[in-house]
Amino acid sequence: MATTDFAAWVQACQARIESVLADALPSSHVAPQRLHDAMRYAVLGGGKRVRPLLAFAAGEVTAADPARVEHAAAAVELIHAYSLVHDDMPAMDDDALRRGKPTVHVEFDEATALLVGDALQSLAFDLLASHTLADDAVTQLKMVQLLAQAAGSRGMAGGQAIDLASVGKPLDLTELEFMHIHKTGALIRAAVLLGAQCGRASEHALGALDHYAKCIGLAFQVVDDVLDAEASTATLGKTAGKDAAHNKPTYVSLLGAARARELAQELRADAHAALDTLGAPAVRLRQLADFVVERTF
Repeated sequence: MATTDFAAWVQACQARIESVLADALPSSHVAPQRLHDAMRYAVLGGGKRVRPLLAFAAGEVTAADPARVEHAAAAVELIHAYSLVHDDMPAMDDDALRRGKPTVHVEFDEATALLVGDALQSLAFDLLASHTLADDAVTQLKMVQLLAQAAGSRGMAGGQAIDLASVGKPLDLTELEFMHIHKTGALIRAAVLLGAQCGRASEHALGALDHYAKCIGLAFQVVDDVLDAEASTATLGKTAGKDAAHNKPTYVSLLGAARARELAQELRADAHAALDTLGAPAVRLRQLADFVVERTF
């Protein structure tokens, strides 16, 4: 499909997920007002919404009702938003800028930022439990388990722990990939699989989508590392060059920028190949693979 068609689809999905998130988040007029205001500040009005886009695209492969997918997509995005709030805090990456505006702990305070992350994580699982996402309860429980594992010590939180422990230490490519399969890749994989499971997903389709998601998860991180090294703070909406400043191991520090870019292209090709048997319904996933690798922000 044409690039303009893809752009229109992205815009429509982003508007839809923004509305779902706005409705799901407590009003800032409801007590405790400051916490709810900070939660809305952390989530709304920014971000590429890559994970919800992946969920909607995977749902197209399995003929899922978008009214189901939107709640799974919102749950993943809430987990992602909570992780950014906590990652930016002084005890983690100590960053003052996110999505072009002050981070939550700067705009509010550290205690509020900590509670924002806690509350957003709880709200994510509230969404999964409060809406019909699958045709049977067993599948829906498995979906809840999938997101819990993706967010926990065997997923995103575990990857962040490895990241913090690796500052100033040399990692080989296998070790770096292991870290990012957990830190970045686990939630991207969850977005794809949750979106797919909102429809009628065969074992074959889930296997292909899982391989696709693993490739895209790593490609996303590789491109992030390149952008951190080469793009400006104004372009990124967050502090550029902080990986090198904090002496963090990255794909750029290990491979160099040129080879890192080549790796991202190889992962994109692998992701495309994983979709070969899924036919036309996977077109949005193919376009998202291109977007992830070609993005400049």
